[in-house]
Amino acid sequence: MNIQQKLEAGPKGLPAKGAVLYDFFQVTGGAEKVSVELANEYYMDMIVGFNRFAHSDLSGLGSDRKLISLESDSSFLPLRAFRLIQAFTHRTGFLDDYSFVIYSGNYAPLAVHNHPRGKNVLYCHNLPRFIYDLKGYYRNRYSGLQAIAFNILIHFLQPRYEAALECMDIIVANSENVRGRIQQYLGKDAEVVHPPCAVDQREWIDQEDYYLSLARLEPYKRVDKLIQAFIKMPDKKLVVASGGSDLQRLKALAGESKNIHFTRWLEESKLKELIGRSIATLYVPIDEDFGMSPVESMAAGKPVIGVAEGGLLETVIDGETGTLVSKDLTTEDIISAVATMTPALAYEMRSACEKRAQLFSRDVFFHKMQHIIDRK
Repeated sequence: MNIQQKLEAGPKGLPAKGAVLYDFFQVTGGAEKVSVELANEYYMDMIVGFNRFAHSDLSGLGSDRKLISLESDSSFLPLRAFRLIQAFTHRTGFLDDYSFVIYSGNYAPLAVHNHPRGKNVLYCHNLPRFIYDLKGYYRNRYSGLQAIAFNILIHFLQPRYEAALECMDIIVANSENVRGRIQQYLGKDAEVVHPPCAVDQREWIDQEDYYLSLARLEPYKRVDKLIQAFIKMPDKKLVVASGGSDLQRLKALAGESKNIHFTRWLEESKLKELIGRSIATLYVPIDEDFGMSPVESMAAGKPVIGVAEGGLLETVIDGETGTLVSKDLTTEDIISAVATMTPALAYEMRSACEKRAQLFSRDVFFHKMQHIIDRK
């Protein structure tokens, strides 16, 4: 067992010895799911900046796990960022009650200064990309007062974030890609443990007549590229099964195209069914940190049409479990990849996809995490 015998786990109802801190619960994305998995596995309390979900919706957070919200939400995004910084910095003095803390997110690590006597582990899904590798991308999106607020946020958060990382006993990156960013921008090394993917909750069901996009609808996920491509392929169907801030723009872009369908976020049973009946999935974000949805696609025996950069280089095998197109992808690149990924070829890749996905299972994740933490 270990990790202090899984933090001296005892009968339900005993106080937790550890805590997992995450920025906030708003969508059931990959980072949220990993944070909940960690809390459940190590019998830890879950601490978030704010929570917009009912407890039953928290991707399986155990009923015996305490959820603590710092109540730092705001509908005005710049104010939300500053409230999160203040909350994790000044409202987490109670961390002294815990012997072991895992931090996950961009703001949560700021609480480390309130836990000087215990063990501190950062599970880094990514650096705050708006401070580092995507700073220029985000700056180009803002002007006027928004640009001023953005620059103030960077000036305020960056030194505090970097000071927090200096206090960590262990830094674990979710991919070699993120490890490289940590080395490049902060001059620090990290262990690599790929996140636990829901491979046992995905299965090949059938093969129907649609391709699937699972990426969150944010500009850097480049779902607009997929839509532009499928507008030019009216005989091919695309289902966009997610939500996000870019939803309305993307729906307007798709216009009256009968072959493009948006489902918004789906409950788990419907998502499982949708993945299990697709031809293949498409995933083309800018330099993705890791990307759990391509692995879950492969677990259902569905190949991935992805982009040859970031975490996909660590998960998808080009020509064996999918097709990787140039990172400078064009609409024509996507059209060509979809034309090549026929239903027949996708079915031929089924076995290789299912086998590949098992390398990123929950059991593999916790075996590696426990080895690193116990050794350190």
